[in-house]
Amino acid sequence: MKRSGTFAIALVGLCMAPFAGFSQEGATDEDLLTQANNPLASFNTLNFQNQYNGSLTGLDDKTSNSFFLRGALPVNAFGGDWLVRATLPVNTIPVAGDSVTGIGDFNVFAAYLIDTGNPSLSFGIGPQITAPTATEDETGQGKWSAGLANVLFSFADPNFQWGYLLTWQASFAGDEDRKDVNAGAFQPFAIRQLGDGWYARSTAIWTYDFETGNYNVPIGAGLGKVFRTKRAVVNVFAEPQVSIASAGPGQAEWGVFAGINFQFPR
Repeated sequence: MKRSGTFAIALVGLCMAPFAGFSQEGATDEDLLTQANNPLASFNTLNFQNQYNGSLTGLDDKTSNSFFLRGALPVNAFGGDWLVRATLPVNTIPVAGDSVTGIGDFNVFAAYLIDTGNPSLSFGIGPQITAPTATEDETGQGKWSAGLANVLFSFADPNFQWGYLLTWQASFAGDEDRKDVNAGAFQPFAIRQLGDGWYARSTAIWTYDFETGNYNVPIGAGLGKVFRTKRAVVNVFAEPQVSIASAGPGQAEWGVFAGINFQFPR
């Protein structure tokens, strides 16, 4: 089974023009709770996240794991506001009788932040590219790929936030002996504030491979806790997930997505 870090896209670390001046100092607890899970909030971010898959279709007694090192940086370029996010995974992939661990493919996307006219609705869209940086054949695609990323986040209700992250990419260069890439991912997310910094979350990523027709549709239900330190807003979470529909070998039947995110207000 071949995997890249592209499909496991997390929730934290973009920026939106109306929040370009958002500051942790003087912010209310309600502001921090809302923006901690806003993928378009005006923060520099550093995320350590992990996706464990405890059962894979067509592969008896096999598991896989991806650890993601992610960073995001709001920038101003070409006359507008952008969010640039980079992801480098370390993947553990099952092979015959064993497993292989190595660095995966490096992914970057840049979302141009569009002023929707509604200060409680954030929207961004832009290009993405994936470089074949995998240290093992099994931990990456062996292809250069490019495509688009689109993010939306609504925080009109301080008790409930929702949105999505949609990505697509296709290969254009790389190892001719490796399979072409043409894949999409859709991540709907819902955040329900529970009080005292606690929240419930559902953020599982749906994937579709346009080359093979393979797909996976998981749902998740987890908990998180947001708190602030002198230098950062910290967001810790764990989310069990289970697949409700899938096709093709190597699809995760269940798993756990967990991590710790650090937001550093500008």
